[in-house]
Amino acid sequence: MARIEHIKRRLDNWALWRSRMNGGAHGYATRNILAVCMERVVGLGDYESQIPHFDEDAEQTDRAVQALKIGKGHLYVTLDCIYLQDLGVIETARRMHRAVSTVHAQLEQSDRWIDAWLQAEKTVRDKAAAQADAAASRTRRGFTS
Repeated sequence: MARIEHIKRRLDNWALWRSRMNGGAHGYATRNILAVCMERVVGLGDYESQIPHFDEDAEQTDRAVQALKIGKGHLYVTLDCIYLQDLGVIETARRMHRAVSTVHAQLEQSDRWIDAWLQAEKTVRDKAAAQADAAASRTRRGFTS
């Protein structure tokens, strides 16, 4: 199986978010708007290669990755080595005493597990939103009756 591309992008975003958070900031560091304008005017900015970062997505991905610790610790360690420690697949395999192919398989397993976790989380949120809408609708009917 291959990696799930949208989960891989989320993990890249999460790693960037965590690295900035671990550097003493809370989530993404803010940028001076004047510096951004100067980059555009002077042509210094490479906007094509920037990873879009959304705190909410990164926080949600972080919860999913943290959930791996219970019962799927080997997948958590793999993601930590690859994304947070930036070791690469070969060094991760060496540190974990695993074959390179096993690390690739664990990355694929992590993608599938995180994707399922995110879908389950969305189902719970959608159900809660539907219940809140139904309750609000009942309240509105009570006022108009």
